[in-house]
Amino acid sequence: MKSEPEECSIDDALAAPGATVPWTGVRNYQARNFMRDGMQVGDGVLFYHSSCAEPGIAGIARVASGTRPDPTQFDPASPYHDPKSPPGNPRWLLLDVQALRKTRVIGLAELRQHPTLAAMRVLQRGNRLSITPVEPAEWEAIVQGLLAGE
Repeated sequence: MKSEPEECSIDDALAAPGATVPWTGVRNYQARNFMRDGMQVGDGVLFYHSSCAEPGIAGIARVASGTRPDPTQFDPASPYHDPKSPPGNPRWLLLDVQALRKTRVIGLAELRQHPTLAAMRVLQRGNRLSITPVEPAEWEAIVQGLLAGE
């Protein structure tokens, strides 16, 4: 799950009550569907910092809730306001993410060095989604391999 650190960093998440933050602002249908249909409470999350000086995996988190309507879609003051989203059938959802630990930043260049990760969606050209699935073998390679012995 990608987040711009100015909006919500791994440090912000760790400092939040219960180290838990609502994952607001998802405004891509495919990313929303990954969140809605593919993520369950307890699933692991690679907390990725994007649009910053050093983009990359910055922490490990877990899904802490099921999905619910994202209130920012109804707030005219929010940059994520969507005036076309009907309150009775909201387009956009959020779920809560609980930060578990900060890691060293693992950038795309380092991830690309590992053959096990060659098919990882976040490494594919043109990938701009804020939420992408991670296969079990990819998760293990990162958590057990790249993050081992930090």
